[in-house]
Amino acid sequence: MAALLGRRIGVAAAAATLIALAAFGSVSSSESSPKFFVKSTVKAHDVVMFSKSYCPYCRRAKAVFKELQLNMEPYIVELDRREDGGEIQDALLDIVGRRTVPQVFVNGKHLGGSDDTVEAYGSGKLAKLLNIGVKDNL
Repeated sequence: MAALLGRRIGVAAAAATLIALAAFGSVSSSESSPKFFVKSTVKAHDVVMFSKSYCPYCRRAKAVFKELQLNMEPYIVELDRREDGGEIQDALLDIVGRRTVPQVFVNGKHLGGSDDTVEAYGSGKLAKLLNIGVKDNL
């Protein structure tokens, strides 16, 4: 219970900080927008997947990255576990033309959804994008 309360206080403190920074002009409204979140998240990580925890297509795309046995794991944003998940999906529609999940980005570039990820894996394109050696079992 204390951990949950601590997390709520932490979230409230973070929100208060953002509000205060916005009031003083340090954070613009565009920097707190879902579109900015998508773009900055994609820029900050080698592999990003916008996903929903219960989605079978998302599980399929996640399995591709497990199969690759990377030294790093993709950064996964579970939209169903975020209050702004629907707004982030709307931002994805504006950015890549799709609102569906998963949406996968590799090295800042949009790879696509589940079928695109599986196809890139099978063809060796994903290994090239990730600069890893192609395994014999591909």
